[in-house]
Amino acid sequence: KVSESVREKAWKTYESLSAVDGALTYNKKKKETWGVCIFIVAIDLDEMTFTFTELLKSISISVCTFFQFLKEVDVNMDTVSTKVDSTVSRLKKKYDVLLALYHKFERTCGLIYLEQPSSEISAELSSVLVLKNYWITFLLAKGKVLQVEDDLVISFQLLLCVLDYFIKLSPPAMLKEPYKSAVTVNGSARTPRRGQNRSTRTSKQIDTDTKVIEVLCKEHDCNLDEVKNVYLTSFIPFLNSIGIVASNGLPEVEVLSKQYDELYLKNKDIDARLFLDHDEILQPDVIACSQLERTPQKNNPDEELNLILPQTPVRAAMNNIQQLIMILNSAADKPSDTLIIYFNNCTVNPKDSILKRVESLDHIFKKKFAEAVGQGCAEIGSQRYKLGVRLYYRVMESMLKSEEERLSVQNFSKLLNDNVFHTSLLACAVEVVMATYGRNASQSDGSSAETDLSFPWILNVFDLKAFDFYKVIESFIKVEPSLTREMIKHLERCEHRIMESLAWQSGSPLFDLIKQSKEREGQTDQPEPTSTLNLPLQHNHTAADLYLSPVRSPKKKASGPPLSATSTPDAQPAVTPQTQKTQKSTSLSLFYKKVYLLAYLRLHTLFFRLLSEHPDLEPLIWTLFQHTLQNEYELMRDRHLDQIMMCSMYGICKVKNVDLRFKIIVSAYKELPNTNQETFKRVLIREEQYDSIIVFYNLVFMQKLKTNILQYASNRPPTLSPIPHIPRSPYQFSNSPRRVPAGNNIYISPLKSPYKFSDGFQSPTKMTPRSRILVSIGESFGTSEKFQKINQMVCNSDCQLKRSAEVSTAPKPLKRLRFDIEGQDEADGSKHLPQESKFQQKLAEMTSTRTRMQKQKLNDGNDTSASEEK
Repeated sequence: KVSESVREKAWKTYESLSAVDGALTYNKKKKETWGVCIFIVAIDLDEMTFTFTELLKSISISVCTFFQFLKEVDVNMDTVSTKVDSTVSRLKKKYDVLLALYHKFERTCGLIYLEQPSSEISAELSSVLVLKNYWITFLLAKGKVLQVEDDLVISFQLLLCVLDYFIKLSPPAMLKEPYKSAVTVNGSARTPRRGQNRSTRTSKQIDTDTKVIEVLCKEHDCNLDEVKNVYLTSFIPFLNSIGIVASNGLPEVEVLSKQYDELYLKNKDIDARLFLDHDEILQPDVIACSQLERTPQKNNPDEELNLILPQTPVRAAMNNIQQLIMILNSAADKPSDTLIIYFNNCTVNPKDSILKRVESLDHIFKKKFAEAVGQGCAEIGSQRYKLGVRLYYRVMESMLKSEEERLSVQNFSKLLNDNVFHTSLLACAVEVVMATYGRNASQSDGSSAETDLSFPWILNVFDLKAFDFYKVIESFIKVEPSLTREMIKHLERCEHRIMESLAWQSGSPLFDLIKQSKEREGQTDQPEPTSTLNLPLQHNHTAADLYLSPVRSPKKKASGPPLSATSTPDAQPAVTPQTQKTQKSTSLSLFYKKVYLLAYLRLHTLFFRLLSEHPDLEPLIWTLFQHTLQNEYELMRDRHLDQIMMCSMYGICKVKNVDLRFKIIVSAYKELPNTNQETFKRVLIREEQYDSIIVFYNLVFMQKLKTNILQYASNRPPTLSPIPHIPRSPYQFSNSPRRVPAGNNIYISPLKSPYKFSDGFQSPTKMTPRSRILVSIGESFGTSEKFQKINQMVCNSDCQLKRSAEVSTAPKPLKRLRFDIEGQDEADGSKHLPQESKFQQKLAEMTSTRTRMQKQKLNDGNDTSASEEK
């Protein structure tokens, strides 16, 4: 099936791979290597004359092994193009979703149908036939209804619709409870539907006969209204479109399979019917492929309350959605009475413009969602948008209450009439909803995975600049206590992506702000002076400050309403009677501080992997890196932070005669979290021209910074830039749970649930140890007996508890990362007394740290305000 042009180019690729160093692997796997070469070239030339499944069958290799081998083949970073990378990424996501859904499908059918039904059931209705019918109908529905292939949630909701349809057509004798009761009325089967016209039946059925779908939704923690919506807007039109007609009420497998065949051959990817045969090419390889968590068997039913079971991708997605819906059920689709009071207190009442904006963006979002997911899914998009609007009003109210408390003002006219602020806040709320629904099947570790609707999709929908969106993220996280750990990590990752590249795109307001900073009277070309690098990144700025900066420091409460119509937004010159000089932009200053911190952390991670034997080079590389960001920021336009980082590393190693090739740098870079091969394979050289990072270094980076780089080889090198102060992430939760060394089943775990009992429900992940010995740091510890009992457990029964004075010693400093003070990994480098228990050490350290953090937060807040006033 392979064309001659593909065959010729693939052979050249094969020969080049066989000629490289360490080609022994390829010589041992000639067949697999040849298959990979054909795949790569066919994608690049747009000549896929065969399906991905046919290729895997021909070379007898599984999906997972193929992906892993492809990664090994690209060791020189020049074999696989970004086009092939993109295709492979799409195939991986589709495979992960199908695998997760098939496992869920098999387990669910096992819960619905009897393994050996009574003899009155004909052989035609055997479980094998049932499974085949259901699965192929679902595959056909998924392929026809959804344009996106990796939407796990809508796909699963469609699967429930298919199950509902078939369960209603099944004889009750085949079914287990509670499904058997759901299809019977007063002990007899519901009205037979096999003789009815299906199209007339289904239109009425959803309203009058929802018992089965209710049971399915309840069993799978799925939202009933959403599944009904999918049934009406997507599943019924699908049934009508394929014209399912059969004398016994069941669609013919052969007819469905033929229609799916057309779809599969058109997409040329994975034949998901092979899951039914447990075909080897579709079986997961836990070593080579993405790890999908499997729910373990419970050994002891009595321990059920004390276990947190790893969740399957579908179960995790449903739980996240249910949590979000439960939080927002009490929220309103319109501004609350409290918000109305805030609106009325404004010089210019913003209510009408807010409502019009929400309505206008509703139409835009609905349209864009349907274009991305499928035209039949417009109402699903509308449902998600409404959840986002509820969260938007909820967070807005929390923000205003926080601002009122902070500033002692009630007139927020300027802020509440700022279009960019509202669009950003609404976009952030909708992004939280989209990310909750968009959990990919391979996200078992909570990390983000790209989908068609992933960030920054929402920015394009709302026509919003990334730099403007960034301003709301930190305040959003701080005022919304119900955000899950995964969602906080997701928003933090969005912030990082903005700082890495999105804010540096042409047309970004960031460049205007830097230009204004450069033009300020008496100011040097420094968006953020290096003298502040080693100061803690602690600030008391909120979204209001960032959207309305440059403004006076929040500390100065006496000079009038800070957020009223007198404030001046970013990117607009401040014209006031008191001064003609443009004030410093708060948002630009804070942005640069965060960029420097992110840049150094990424550099240190890569440096540790590559150059740990040359510790003296790190400050030199950082100085060049920081100098480029500060003084040659145009190099960042339409490029990525990591491109400048890798070039800085290569340049310093070059002048210092340290042998470090770009191939080694990008090999290590690929292994870092949240990296993309396009970062080093496709770098902007000049307008509309892209090439590899090596070409960028030679033609652009080196040409611009040659003089500066050569200074590092001279007797008078540049002054070293201070190393940024490394705080804990303001959003990060600690890992959980951690076992106390030498303890008898003693674990330290963060609070699992971000919700309060007053919210009316508990998090499903809440842990309740059977011993009921709970210690919460920062609260009253209760009686001394509790401490004694814990210490006895930790130190074993013969270890005497010694409540020495060390517990209440002076507060220890925050624990530093290993690279802050070489050779020290303790909180302050000191050693604890041997008789002090490890648990006491941890409690003492955490308690004193918490006290110190609270004091430091107050002091730093005052210091920051004071320094900005100067």
